[in-house]
Amino acid sequence: MHIHRLEKIWLTVGIAMLFVFLGVIGVSAFAMGTQPPSRHHHMIDPAKVNETAPFNQPGVFQVGKTEYEAVIVSYAFGYTGGPEEQPEMRVPAGSTVHFTATSTDVVHGFEIPGTNVNMMLVPGEVSQVSHTFDRKGEYLILCNEYCGTGHEYMMTKLIVE
Repeated sequence: MHIHRLEKIWLTVGIAMLFVFLGVIGVSAFAMGTQPPSRHHHMIDPAKVNETAPFNQPGVFQVGKTEYEAVIVSYAFGYTGGPEEQPEMRVPAGSTVHFTATSTDVVHGFEIPGTNVNMMLVPGEVSQVSHTFDRKGEYLILCNEYCGTGHEYMMTKLIVE
């Protein structure tokens, strides 16, 4: 088999670029200590979510003049947002809501379309995100990770008054 001189050059350049790319990734990952972001990486026992603070008392709580904390537990086809099964949460317009959520059973999603709120809720992993709600209205909270046969019914509301 005969390989043309230009083909040899392109093969050499391609293989050299592959080694350069792998070298840069290796140096940045190991020598410089680059790791995936884990600013809020916090784990709890998924079997004891309902016994672990703050998930033992889920709901929406005022923590500042215009700040609220929403503690949410996801379970098979629903979200717990209060002492009883509450289908909605309420906050005043202009409030910043700090969502703290986890799952008790399988991977769930937590998304509010039209905002930056989008989390994957892994069993036992505490996920956090914040958003300021300037406009009044109803915001639908959806599960965007397929979690079983009742997945399409997994939703709740955030009402900004």
